[in-house]
Parts: sequence; structure tokens; C-alpha cells
Amino acid sequence: MGNCAQGCKNYFCRPKNTNVRFSLPAVCFVWQIAMIILFGVFIRYDEESDAHYVEFRRENNISSDIENDFYYRYPSFQDVHVMIFVGFGFLMTFLKRYSFSGVGFNFLIAAFGIQWALLMQGWFHSLDPTDGKIRIGVESLINADFCVAGSLIAYGALLGKVSPVQLMVVTLFGVTLFAVEEYIILDLIHARDAGGSMVIHEFGGYYGLAISWVLYRPNLDQSKRLQGSVYHSDVFAMIGTLFLWMFWPSFNSAITDHGDGQHRAAINTYLGLAASVLTTVAISSLSQKRGKVDMVHIQNATLAGGVAMGTAAEFMITPYGSLIVGFCVGILSTFGYLVLTPFMEKTLKIQDTCGVHNLHAMPGLLGGVIGAITAAAASESVYGHEGLINTFDFEGRFANRTVGTQGGHQAAGICVALVFGLGGGAIVGCILRLPIWGDPEDDNCFDDEVYWEVNEKDEESIPPILEYNNHMTQKHTEISESNFTVEQS
Repeated sequence: MGNCAQGCKNYFCRPKNTNVRFSLPAVCFVWQIAMIILFGVFIRYDEESDAHYVEFRRENNISSDIENDFYYRYPSFQDVHVMIFVGFGFLMTFLKRYSFSGVGFNFLIAAFGIQWALLMQGWFHSLDPTDGKIRIGVESLINADFCVAGSLIAYGALLGKVSPVQLMVVTLFGVTLFAVEEYIILDLIHARDAGGSMVIHEFGGYYGLAISWVLYRPNLDQSKRLQGSVYHSDVFAMIGTLFLWMFWPSFNSAITDHGDGQHRAAINTYLGLAASVLTTVAISSLSQKRGKVDMVHIQNATLAGGVAMGTAAEFMITPYGSLIVGFCVGILSTFGYLVLTPFMEKTLKIQDTCGVHNLHAMPGLLGGVIGAITAAAASESVYGHEGLINTFDFEGRFANRTVGTQGGHQAAGICVALVFGLGGGAIVGCILRLPIWGDPEDDNCFDDEVYWEVNEKDEESIPPILEYNNHMTQKHTEISESNFTVEQS
């Protein structure tokens, strides 16, 4: 027995090998070939993207091509697509030596994830029982982006500590878990979550946090020299923030019903985002002795209003209600960066590189609670009889559901997302602990050079740069008044 235990210990604790020359190409080739085969078997165009659309128009008395769903949904798809590839990618470039990986690996896993998402969501939502085919259109593309967003959020918690092969595994399981929990929440429970506070942000945040907890690195401080940000890296990260902030109203309204619901979702999100900016700046300034604002807070907590408004975005929460949500969640998210992130690392052993708990998990959970309360408080006097039916989709087998029951089912959706995030993350984390994935050693994290060709000549020509606080290091009272220290080359 002792020999067996020692053998297991030697296997799991052997030195890490970051050479992914064969494993990364193998995963990419095998999975892309698998996607080609599965698409060939299952995926087909839907009625509005098929060449037989002319006949479909005639049979359904559609008078113009402009009524094709493409012209309604494609602008929103473009906005969401920019958020996924530009917004999320550049938001993760704050680390001084990990920008290639922040943008590049985000690109990689998103490109794989949207293919797998079209299949997984298709099997659950749009599988034609007559021929076993999945029909896809522009709304399917939006939903695929939503699906992969959960895995990108999880990546934020793991940033700098995992290999690209591990990230592909995270995405494979993340998209699968997302499709299942989305089906349970939206179809079986029939909760409403247009902007994904529960199914995207809460799930993705806790999925990443659970994986990070299982992959805890007690000696991660050996890479502390690379955990910081520099002036230009924070500027690049701020580009991601601004793209996300500008397009978040499209994200929350992209798949809502045409008409008042979509219009209302954009307005509510817009106002919630605006309010979260002011409270973030206020709390960030109050937290410093001389009132200086921390760029970490501005890059992240200013977006929390969009996350928290996801579930209730299409509800009649009122414009001032949206401002209240943004006001409160801006405070909560900034407080998380100031207090909860250091506490979670020290006490709970959760190393959350990007602070996804403060931007996604916690505001997502709060957004689910707001949605449950708003749904339970709905009335015909506010919505009108038909408005109530349209907003909560009280049709078919849900025709007799009351708003009180709907509020309870919204709360149940919160629990489902939490269970799938934490439970799924713990299982995937155990899989990623296997010493076969090419992840870096503790003293080699947060460095592009491990997985990328980096031109060091450019680095040698750069004079000493100014380094300041980052997402993982706490502020020290002994730092000089300027809060800057010179980094020696």
C-alpha cells in the first residue's frame, strides 16, 4: 500500500513539462476534425438561411426579405462577437508579460468553443425530430457566443497558471456544462435570463473559481515579479473594458423578443452600466489615503452593472430601478477587489487572477436575485395582461403560471447555475491536476515566453518602466506618495 501511495505521489508531483509541441497540435487537429464530421452529420441551415427561403416566404406570406431574422439580429450579433473576441481578450492583457496569452488563448478557446456550442445547444434546443438535424441561423450564432462566454469568464480566474491544452479542456467541459444547465434553467424550470446573469456569469464565475481552488498553487508567489501590470498593459486592458461597456446593452438584449422587451433591455442595461461607473470611481477613491483611483477597479467593477442587469433587463424594473442596481453592484464589486480577493486567496485558497468573483460570479448571483424579486412583484397593472404573458412567456404548458411561482422558479435557476458551476468546476479541476497537460511551474507562471515566441530584442531597448499595483498584490502603506516604484531591468 505504501509503495502504491508513493507511486501516486511521484506521478502527480513530478516536474512539469511545458513542451506542448505535440499535445497542442494533436488536440487542435483532432477536435477540429471531430467538429467537421459532427457538423457534416448534424448541422444544416435553418429556413431563413437556406436557399429555399423564397419558397418559405411564399408559404408564410412574408412580403419582404427585410423580415428575415438576419436583419433584426445581425447588428446585435456583431456587438456580442466584438465583446467575445476583443472585449474579453483585451481585458485580460493587464499582466505585464502575458498579453500574447491573454488575447491569443482567448481567441483560440473562443473559436473552438463556438463550434462545440452550436452542436451542444443544437442538440438541446433545435434538433429536428423528423430528420435528426440541427437548424442554425443568426440567433444560433448569438447563443453560441453566449455559451462560450462562460468558459472565457472561467479563463479569467485561471489566467497565467494553465497551459493552452488545459484551456481547451476547460472549454470542452465548460460548453457542455453550460448547455445542460441552460436547458434546465430556461426550458425545464422556465426561468427568464435574457442577459445571462445566472446561466453565463454566475455559472462561468463559479466554474472558474472552483477549478482555481482545486489547482491551488501554494508557491505562486515565486512568480510574483510577473503578476504586476505596467502602464501600457493597463491601457490595453482598458480598451477591452470600453468595448465591453459600450456593447453590453446589445449583449443583454440580443435574444429578447422583438419590440418592447428588447428596447427595454437595452435601456435598463445602459443605465445600470452608467451608475456602476460613478460608484466604482467613488469607492476606489475613498479606499486610498490621497483619493487616487485604482485602474484595476475601473477596468472591472465599472462593468458590474451590465452583469447584474442581465436577468431583469427585459422586466419592468423602471429606469430608476436600473440606476439603483448599478449603484449597488458598483459598490459591491469594488469592495470585492479591495477585500474579498485577498481574503479568498489567503483563507479559501482561491487564486483568482482577474477577480472574476467580483465582476461575474457575485454580480451574476445578485442579478439572479434581482430577477426573482422583480418577477415575483410583477402585476397586470404594470405590465398589462398581454405584456405579462409576453415578458414571462406564460404560454403553452406555462399558461397558468403565476408571477409568484415564476419568482420561485427564477430563484431555483440561481441554485442550478451555482451547483453546475461549483460541482462541474471541481470535477474539471481534478482532471486538470493530471501531470500531462504541460502547465507551467510555480516560478514560471504569467509569462508569455513559456508558450509563445517573444522577440526579446524589443524588451532590451525599453528603458526602466514604472510598475504599480495590480489585481493580486495588496497595497502597502510604506509605498511612497506617488505609489510608484522603479523596476530594474
